[in-house]
Amino acid sequence: MKLRACLLALWALALGACAHAPLAARSPTPAAVVGPTTAAVASMDPRRDIVLAVANPLEPPPMHAGSSLLGYAAPKNYGAGGRAAAMLAELKQHYGWHEVAGWPIKPLKLYCIVLEPPAGTSREALLQALAKDQRVQLVEPLHDYATYADRPVPHHYNDPYADLQRGFVETDAALAHDLSQGRGTQIAVVDTGVDLAHPDLRDRIRHAQNLVGEDARSFDGDRHGTEVAGIIAATGDNHQGIVGIAPDADINVYKACWYAGAAASGARCNSFTLAKALAAILDTDARVINLSLGGPADELLGRLLGQLLEQGRIVVAALPPGGSTGGFPDNLPGVLVVRVSSTTPAPTGVLSAPGHDILSTEPGGGYDFSSGSSMAAAHVSGIVALLLSLDPRLDAHAVHGILLESSKQTPKGLQVDAAAAVASLRRSP
Repeated sequence: MKLRACLLALWALALGACAHAPLAARSPTPAAVVGPTTAAVASMDPRRDIVLAVANPLEPPPMHAGSSLLGYAAPKNYGAGGRAAAMLAELKQHYGWHEVAGWPIKPLKLYCIVLEPPAGTSREALLQALAKDQRVQLVEPLHDYATYADRPVPHHYNDPYADLQRGFVETDAALAHDLSQGRGTQIAVVDTGVDLAHPDLRDRIRHAQNLVGEDARSFDGDRHGTEVAGIIAATGDNHQGIVGIAPDADINVYKACWYAGAAASGARCNSFTLAKALAAILDTDARVINLSLGGPADELLGRLLGQLLEQGRIVVAALPPGGSTGGFPDNLPGVLVVRVSSTTPAPTGVLSAPGHDILSTEPGGGYDFSSGSSMAAAHVSGIVALLLSLDPRLDAHAVHGILLESSKQTPKGLQVDAAAAVASLRRSP
């Protein structure tokens, strides 16, 4: 009777302790659950690591003289039992791996670890050896998975004219910006001058060089180069005007073209000024060269452009009016030639991009609409910057293939698509 009374008293004390235990102690929050740390998970590499499991039975402590009913209670935290810990220690000593993280799987009565093979041992060789080891219950590569999500919502920019940018909207550039905004890519714009003080351009222009003259006022007042630069890389989310196709890319401006007079509708360039610009770019790290201009074939310019192409630069050129090719700069293999989108088929290999009524930056801090293959080429230069920001190893041939294959059918015909281009690059192995 005395023993029974003692046991009942102990049982009552235990129940009382449970009844008065704070809620947090009885129902731990997810953060309190024992498992791999965030740092450990972040360090795991699916190309390198292995998942291994050993038996981890839940064994109640043996009963002996003087044991109480409390001795039958399961351990408060299910972790690595003695057998599992000893087995893992033996295996680690034998194979020499580095344990990244470990955790128990109670329903399967297993203890799992993620391990990194020792230096000098391939994952495949270690997997084969562990698969033959009788102490191992499960062994496999650490696999990588992804969630199946709906098409992401494009970023909504606070720039007031963003929705009026026909090319920006039609190429799904805002959606492409979920993956890339062109950061780290330098684009050389060989054109007229650019308004360096424009609020949408001043933070994007890293270098400017006047190869025509010393007239800074004329440089800042040039329309064509200002329009091209804005399409490519106007700053986003600055509550100003528009957004560029690659708003985080850097622009290097080379003024090689000029307006003959105040009433001139188009700018002029020549072999000398263009050669100076291309020679200057050879001494830089610019990966993209935008040439929204054209003319006859030229041996000197052809040689300079050939050197740039050999160095892995990606040259984007506007298709001349009338759709004819064969002059500078589109006469060299490897140049990405761009025309304004049209319902008529494009010449073989020529890309199509928006070029009608394109809103862009204007000298004096303004904005206006413009049209032409120069505007179309600027869109493509921006998309190329998005791709290179994701994979700087891409060459002109690969970029051209991506842009052609990811072009989409529109009411205006086949047209480049920034979102599809960057998405296809991310899906490729």
